[in-house]
Amino acid sequence: MKSLPFGSRTFIMGILNVTPDSFSGDGLLNTTDLLQAARQQALEFVAAGADILDIGGESTRPGSQPVSADEEISRVLPVIEMLAGLDLDVILSVDTYKSEVAEAALLAGVDWINDVWALRADPRMADVAARFNAGLILMHNRSRPSNAQLEERLGGRYVGMHYDNLLEDIQRELMESVTTARRAGVADENLILDPGIGFGKTVEQNLEILRRLDEFKKLGFPLLLGVSRKSFIGYTLNLPPDQRLEGTLAACVIGIQRGADILRVHDVEPVARAARMADAILR
Repeated sequence: MKSLPFGSRTFIMGILNVTPDSFSGDGLLNTTDLLQAARQQALEFVAAGADILDIGGESTRPGSQPVSADEEISRVLPVIEMLAGLDLDVILSVDTYKSEVAEAALLAGVDWINDVWALRADPRMADVAARFNAGLILMHNRSRPSNAQLEERLGGRYVGMHYDNLLEDIQRELMESVTTARRAGVADENLILDPGIGFGKTVEQNLEILRRLDEFKKLGFPLLLGVSRKSFIGYTLNLPPDQRLEGTLAACVIGIQRGADILRVHDVEPVARAARMADAILR
């Protein structure tokens, strides 16, 4: 597996949305020349400080419609093959919960799988990760369409989500996924955990997870934090997705202070700068 020296600094994952319906308005699928747009965005991200490029072909925003594995592959594979051919000094990651998509992406040149359902959506995913010795991000997720509430200006959020004990429930469910990965032969050093900000959590629950992020460090794995432009920021500040940079920066810096190893973001340059400053102070 391509690995990173976790603990030395904060690493930046730039988001490449190969979708027509990204909540953040940055989906590349509607561009005139997809490959040229993806190439330009990837090069800008790398120049700005991205360590990882995360390529996704299906929107996971509240209320979004799922796409088939074949459709997802047709979206991401040309972009992955193009990026792999550039031989950039970054890790390539595929954002998918479908093993067919992950396998095709790994064959095309990606290094990591970013599974937003932490092996719960597709039981074959762990076997694929083990076979390719791929990095595997396990994200906590309790998203249910029945709990998604859409507001035109601010977008989707989850309401009425019940946890017996928020942090303990998330930690337990993440470790259940770790057990699944281990049984399939995935090495511990290939695993990264993500508490799943925004996925089946209310605004208040997201804020609590971020405030107590350091409690996830006891699980013993690197932590990925995805807060970029998300609705908990929008509903807290009453701002639409394109005006959430300052809120994103605040959440990212708090995340670094609380132990985040990777920040998954849309706005690579400002977040990378903020992360370097936070690292200089904290590390």
